[in-house]
Amino acid sequence: MLLFKDIRGNRIDPVAHTLEVIKNFPYAEIHIGTDSQNINKRTIYTTVIAFRLGSRGVHYILSKSSIKQITDMWTRLWKEAELSVDTAEWLTQKVSVKVEIDMDYNEDESFKSNKLISAAKGWANSLGYKVNVKPNNQIATRAADYHCK
Repeated sequence: MLLFKDIRGNRIDPVAHTLEVIKNFPYAEIHIGTDSQNINKRTIYTTVIAFRLGSRGVHYILSKSSIKQITDMWTRLWKEAELSVDTAEWLTQKVSVKVEIDMDYNEDESFKSNKLISAAKGWANSLGYKVNVKPNNQIATRAADYHCK
């Protein structure tokens, strides 16, 4: 499983952390999302587990990795879906929680990422996850985007 940290860089056990958040905020919504950027011949992926705490804001933990640059946009964007779904599957097997997956793909057909929505969303939906795409509810992918730069 991916190594998760808080925003200060401290290692976090996602299972223990999720259980603690749910204990303190039983109505928390959990969103998982991944974003990527190509920087200096590397592809940076950031996966975020975000906890929406009702009207008390959002708290999140993240995992960041870097690999040799993926120049093919479709391959890079599909890997975002894989990382998010894999993380959601892993977390929901460890903790009985409902998770939503935020995908950084746009419903607007003028964006190239739109072509991935049908396959990626269909895959995640078939596993029982609610999927949010742009411009809707992008809690986890907004945080992931911030940490990719």
